[in-house]
Amino acid sequence: MHPAAIAGATAGRLLHYTVSGVVGGLVLRGAAQAAPAARPAARRLLVNGIAGGIVAGRWLSGAAEEARLKAGDILAEARSSLGEEAPPPSAAEAHAHDHGH
Repeated sequence: MHPAAIAGATAGRLLHYTVSGVVGGLVLRGAAQAAPAARPAARRLLVNGIAGGIVAGRWLSGAAEEARLKAGDILAEARSSLGEEAPPPSAAEAHAHDHGH
């Protein structure tokens, strides 16, 4: 490779890194100045995201309980079709913890 080509490539890289560094510094400076104004919006976004997660968790819990009950109904129906009596719910299947009721 020709020495002039090597020097040109090196100068091009140096210019690229210099411009990238200056632009990056300006972007960071602008973001730092805008941060106080963005904090309430970021907090609001975070609170809304967590609230959405709580709602989704409640929905999933209800859907899981409904699926469990439907599966129990199907199992009882299958046993009765075989002429077996479905066993009553045992104490082991009940919740082991207290919900305050």
